[in-house]
Amino acid sequence: MTYSQILRRSREEKTNYGRRRNLLMGRRDFITVQISNENTLVQIHRPEMLGDKVLSSSHSRFLLKKGWKGSRKSIPAAYLTGYLAGKKALASGVSSAVLYVGTRRYTQRISAALKGIIDAGLDVPADEETFPSADRITGKYLKVANEIDKVKLAIDNEVKTK
Repeated sequence: MTYSQILRRSREEKTNYGRRRNLLMGRRDFITVQISNENTLVQIHRPEMLGDKVLSSSHSRFLLKKGWKGSRKSIPAAYLTGYLAGKKALASGVSSAVLYVGTRRYTQRISAALKGIIDAGLDVPADEETFPSADRITGKYLKVANEIDKVKLAIDNEVKTK
């Protein structure tokens, strides 16, 4: 019996090389959503030979500047972070992309970020049934009330001025 070495990033469950190969074969820009213990990060990448190039990036800390109270990793915060990333991507010339989750599970927060990107105007293939309900996206279930429309308007004004 011979030893077969497993790639380090596969061993650490950071990269699914089958999905990554299929993603690169498609030659399309792709979206990644990272949700940590405190924040949400949404990035839009373009695959290149020397490594992936980040075309647009948004972080949920931006929401604090616009009067956001409460969690930055909730479903409404993920939606707004995705909305901001989508607006920045449109401003930089990206018109379509695909979602890449890698080894992570497709959760409600990831789908909320994807819904925000689609609402911003990017063309992303997605099934409407997987998105959270409108009550979840607007945050009516939360104890801390935030005004989603007010923050969306601030994002629209922020991206237009750049």
